[in-house]
Amino acid sequence: NTNYGLAASVWSENINLALSIAGQIQAGTVWINCTNVFDAASGFGGYRESGYGREGGREGLYEYLRPTWEAAAEDAETQAGKANGSGRSRRRATLATEAAPAPNGAHAGPNGHAHSAHDGSGGFAATAFGAPPIDRTAKLFIGGKQARPDSGYSREIYSPSGEALGEVGEGNRKDIRNAVEAAHKASPGWAAATAHNRAQILYYIAENLAVRTEEFAARIVAMTGCTQEEAEREVEASIERLFSYGAWADKYDGAIHRTPLPGMTLADNEPIGVMALVCPDERPLLGFISLVAPAVAMGNVVIAIPSERHPLSATDFYSVLETSDVPAGVVNIVTGPCDTLAKVLAQHDDVDAIWCFGSAEGARAVEEASAGNMKRTWVSYGHSRDWLDATQGEGREFLRESTQVKNIWIPSGE
Repeated sequence: NTNYGLAASVWSENINLALSIAGQIQAGTVWINCTNVFDAASGFGGYRESGYGREGGREGLYEYLRPTWEAAAEDAETQAGKANGSGRSRRRATLATEAAPAPNGAHAGPNGHAHSAHDGSGGFAATAFGAPPIDRTAKLFIGGKQARPDSGYSREIYSPSGEALGEVGEGNRKDIRNAVEAAHKASPGWAAATAHNRAQILYYIAENLAVRTEEFAARIVAMTGCTQEEAEREVEASIERLFSYGAWADKYDGAIHRTPLPGMTLADNEPIGVMALVCPDERPLLGFISLVAPAVAMGNVVIAIPSERHPLSATDFYSVLETSDVPAGVVNIVTGPCDTLAKVLAQHDDVDAIWCFGSAEGARAVEEASAGNMKRTWVSYGHSRDWLDATQGEGREFLRESTQVKNIWIPSGE
């Protein structure tokens, strides 16, 4: 019952009981039948308000490393900025999320996004047989159920040519609160599920997505204007990514540190808990799955904010989740203004971590808002990842950011 979690000691003659309690304590280091034992081979750092990051051990080393592709991209941006005299600040500004142009008859909402007068069509064209169009607004997905937004408002989604494609709910602070509550309710059961079980569910999601490849590809073409071939490639990559993280679910395990203690020091990779994911505009389906899959595979529960410009792939995807044995509350989807919702999530004390792959301005707001509650953050300051690339779009980097390391010191002998 504390906001802190730096270290703890457990004393007991029953080693089984001691190990059971050590697994339940939310602290970066747990000493069993000893206390204040340190070594550079073992990481040291806290949970929650006991500080950021780790020092010592392999996890401490990662605090000083960054992906080579990211450093190269930043150097290229710097050189380009010097060449045209604009500097990086202007480059970052151009990478910020831009609102889609409002078609005739539409007016800009409070966030600069187009909202058209509701005419009952929902932005869908009439059928080939002349029947009236179906007015369908994609709902939010909270606690395993489709939910109407608290505000009662929706926003229209447009193609690059300005054609209305559909409507999604306009999420707000209360919707975020409901999603966080649903995630907290699901968190203990999902974290306690076996890694094999989580893997099987991810495989099942991939299988159900595979049979709808053409449908999702057509949606991507309509939203982004890419070619059919590119869209199918994105869907295939999304399926492969789900299979990949399903395979990782029971293979990304901890280690035993070689410390001077007579006994062993276990480095256990634990799920962070409730995670907020702000998804990129690039590759709307693949970017969404590339963030959700590793977090879920490691035992976390998530509140995902899909691409603000292209959210329909994510709202289509929750029908896949509904038929894939995903427990209610493990994946929650709230559509709406990314930067606004990201700031609400960053300020929420019951959200344990937030990833922000939206605009540079949104990333800054997330880091500033999360400083007060010491929330773990992973942000991208306008660096557009190549989500199709296996180095940039998936791998151990995402798994590390989905877990936190607990070091358990277990002495032996008399």
